[in-house]
Amino acid sequence: MKAPQKQQTWFQRIENLHPYETLLYLGMFGSGLIFLFLTVAFLFSGLDQLSGMNQKMPLSFLISTFLLVVSGYTATRMRIFYQEERTQKVIDSLRNTLLLGLVFTFLQVSGWQELEAMGISFQGIPSGSFLYVLSGIHIFHLLGAMIFAVILWIQLKKHQADEIKKLILLTNPFEKMRIRLFTVYWQFMDGIWLILFLLFVLSL
Repeated sequence: MKAPQKQQTWFQRIENLHPYETLLYLGMFGSGLIFLFLTVAFLFSGLDQLSGMNQKMPLSFLISTFLLVVSGYTATRMRIFYQEERTQKVIDSLRNTLLLGLVFTFLQVSGWQELEAMGISFQGIPSGSFLYVLSGIHIFHLLGAMIFAVILWIQLKKHQADEIKKLILLTNPFEKMRIRLFTVYWQFMDGIWLILFLLFVLSL
């Protein structure tokens, strides 16, 4: 009779992670702390001054939020298509995720212009400045994911042209891990923005 496997401790599971996984999770933890501290500072920066301006959420922020949620869906579909070995669908989903991320970034810049037109400038009241800082840091983190998406998309396109490389791509645990980590990080950035967006809605 086969002996039952001993359940690993939390520390042992961390030790068994691939170095890339460890770096990503540590990076996400660090990023989460940064956003947490900035969010707390934002909440204590005098929101009564910001809400007293009776301004509305910039339309660009509303549209960009919807697009980022959609991009989270396309990123999830990419991972599912990879498991189903549908290479072209993986490439298409990755491309769509990247394009939605780029549009999101441009709309964020447009949202800053709308804030400026409302009289909420970067160098104005502290709570107004935090709107720029929080959204700007989020864009910075998302740009890292988009750069990785471009690299991954190019590699996937090259592998698709060669059947042997394509087979290796679909059976390689390392490639599977890379796609999974990209999806996890993208959804993490989705979640961060949704929290920030909710704070912005409540403050304006």
